[in-house]
Amino acid sequence: MDPKVVARMLKKFLKDKSGNFGILGAVAIVPILGMAGMAIDFTRAMQLRSELQNAADAAVVGALSEKSAGMIQAINMSGDGSVKLSEAEGLSLFNAQLAKGSGDTDPVADSDLDINERSVSISVNKTGKNLRAVLTYSMSINTSLLHVIGKESIKVSGKAVAVYQTQSFMDFYMLLDNTPSMGVGATPADVEKLIQATKNVSDSGSRNCAFACHIVSEQGKEDKNSNYNVARNVGATIRIDVVAKAVAALTEEAEKQQSYSNQFRMAAYTFGKTAMDVKLLQVADLTDNLKKIKNATDKIELMSIPYQGYNNDQQTSFDNVLTKISEEITAPGNGSSSASPEKIVFFVSDGVGDSYKPRGCTEKLSGSRCQEPIDLVYCTALKDRGIKIAALYTTYLPLPNNGWYNSWIKPFQSKIGTRMQSCASPGMYFEVSPTEGIEAAMKALFNKVVRSPRLAS
Repeated sequence: MDPKVVARMLKKFLKDKSGNFGILGAVAIVPILGMAGMAIDFTRAMQLRSELQNAADAAVVGALSEKSAGMIQAINMSGDGSVKLSEAEGLSLFNAQLAKGSGDTDPVADSDLDINERSVSISVNKTGKNLRAVLTYSMSINTSLLHVIGKESIKVSGKAVAVYQTQSFMDFYMLLDNTPSMGVGATPADVEKLIQATKNVSDSGSRNCAFACHIVSEQGKEDKNSNYNVARNVGATIRIDVVAKAVAALTEEAEKQQSYSNQFRMAAYTFGKTAMDVKLLQVADLTDNLKKIKNATDKIELMSIPYQGYNNDQQTSFDNVLTKISEEITAPGNGSSSASPEKIVFFVSDGVGDSYKPRGCTEKLSGSRCQEPIDLVYCTALKDRGIKIAALYTTYLPLPNNGWYNSWIKPFQSKIGTRMQSCASPGMYFEVSPTEGIEAAMKALFNKVVRSPRLAS
């Protein structure tokens, strides 16, 4: 063949571009399919991960549900450890949530998901009052188009964590001041009512007196002319009456607030029944039968005395009752179970001590008689044992027309409330004035103590 012809034919072939699209298309089809497969398969993977994470979040929260069987198991554990019932409940909830989302009773077998590998585990552990649930998941789905570039599956994994602080089990030791100073009128109106009613009283009472002294003779007979009976006759309410009613209402509040059986137990004490036998007096022993506490405290009365000024009025020894109540209280726990309850002294008082204390009085002495705000030494001794003190200070009313008050109480009036607050554990102090409701104040203080639990994830 003529070389010139061959040269012309080769030149023509090289200039011919009619088949290039097919060649380029064949070369490009693999990455194009790979890109399309990536978009489709990764979208499916993200949707699956969203479903799995939602199911995991619901599972760990549900595993710590307050009313669940696992929670009941946890709060009855005597120590720390894993909570198997909560773990089983969590796995069940995880699968149920996935089934709900996919419409399949067995979501793992759902062919639309095309799952070829699955790993799900949950642990629920109790440490003190904290329950911690951790669920981890890992699943692989087969790819639809990515396999053309060698990617056979996509792995999806994650975890969910929830921490729940259980409500504390608590033993409350109600320490109720029923000494003569709690015989003052409950409100300014009651104070005035008593003063007006005692303008002309017999020798057994005091004239123009705001205190309803409960005078009972040594033979145990009520003195009908004592200011206590005057208060009853004129319808004046005294502070101890309101305290007794408030404690009864508090037991009802405790019943409403408790989340678990036997969560709260109570005992009740006063400073004694009579001035002739001043001592820590147990009104009701420690029990989870809160109705029993209600009935017992409803009958609390002002401490009686045989006559006005008996024993130089030394009937209020905070030092003694705080020491004695410590002896009544066993070692406190961390509140994580009924076997390890926290211990709280719920102290209700007007904050003024009046006792025989020739040494160590924080204010000036009248002979050996010590009138002072509460001595913090005895509060500290309780708190050093890990016992908490919730203090409700029923504001000590100034009595400017009373010579005794002006001489002995007025000089430290400003210290009474601050000492009561210092006696209390942090955040466990409440003051209620005569114009406010003691019942509402006691409930408010109780709720301060028990506080709602926190859930975090």
